[in-house]
Amino acid sequence: MLTTLQRQILGAVNASGGLSRTELAQFSGMSKAAIGGVVREMIEAGFLHEAETVPGSGQGRPSVRLVVHPDGAWFAGVSLLQNPAQMALINLHGEILSRVSFAAGTDPQQLAANIASALPVLLGPHPEAAKKLVGLGVTLSGLIDEHQSTCVQSALLGWRDVPLAKLISQATGMDVAIENDAKALAVSEKSFGQARDLSSFTLVSHGAGIGSAHFIAGQLHRGLHGGAGEIAHCTLELNGSPCRCGKRGCLDTLASLNAIADMAKAEGLEVTTIGGLEQLAMQGQSAAIRILHRAGSALGLAISHLIQINDPDLILIAHQDSDFSGLFGTVMHQSVEANVLPGNAGKTPVRTFTLNDDTWARAAASIAAHRFLVGLKPV
Repeated sequence: MLTTLQRQILGAVNASGGLSRTELAQFSGMSKAAIGGVVREMIEAGFLHEAETVPGSGQGRPSVRLVVHPDGAWFAGVSLLQNPAQMALINLHGEILSRVSFAAGTDPQQLAANIASALPVLLGPHPEAAKKLVGLGVTLSGLIDEHQSTCVQSALLGWRDVPLAKLISQATGMDVAIENDAKALAVSEKSFGQARDLSSFTLVSHGAGIGSAHFIAGQLHRGLHGGAGEIAHCTLELNGSPCRCGKRGCLDTLASLNAIADMAKAEGLEVTTIGGLEQLAMQGQSAAIRILHRAGSALGLAISHLIQINDPDLILIAHQDSDFSGLFGTVMHQSVEANVLPGNAGKTPVRTFTLNDDTWARAAASIAAHRFLVGLKPV
């Protein structure tokens, strides 16, 4: 569909929000005449289009800014974080064009068949989709190999060494990439969201479990085996509560929504959500205050470690509704600042945003879009 150079150009234009032909010539090392021919082909193919005119410097002629055409390519994404599974179709601007849901299940072969059956329903409202659909991404809770093809382990799904990308590709005939949920969400925010202009940032997802992912120098840092950034199972409390991973005292046992619910039940409280605990805390309920302090302090301590290790431009926390609007969020922020080096306190912004029903399926589709934009081929 596109040459390697054209994909690199498309990725550069997308990352910058728009470039002129002169800037693309500098980026590619080509002459203006040569880059003009490449750009013309990409415009005719529907991948780029001309936006506003940018004034030239000095006596130079004005230049035209080139931007990514949203409908140059489309991507499908499947989130296995819920049942029913969520599936979305996005364009090159990350906008959702259609969505469907279907029964997920934990049998890999059946799941692949279910995805293949749901795909025509997803594409149904768009007769042109078959020509524009380029790839499919799948996101799940678990450890994914460095090739984005095999689920090495997923406690949630009960999987170990499942070649999921291959199974789905065989069922759908598409290029497929799979990814850990937090890494997929980080790619989504880098490609289309709040981190688009940042070179280095860390995303933390806070829900039933806790995940994190890191962009360093503009690249997703996956580690040698694909497991970089798994703060959920870093030990924060020696000889603490048993964790589903087999260790004790992991962050997941202290600050996840599941852990908070378990602590509330152990205290005999009728509420098990952060919102409910916040209401009790406002009424002076000591057990609720104690739980929120413990969880918020643990999460803040873990984030302070991320800041010390990576020194990112931003910490971006994705959370469920109302999680960070009260005592829990306040304590978390205080813990971050208390546990970084004094000279670094207050220097790293910590920003939050709320997850919604489309977040994870869009993140899954973003994995396919990202691979297309940077020119990665399926393994």
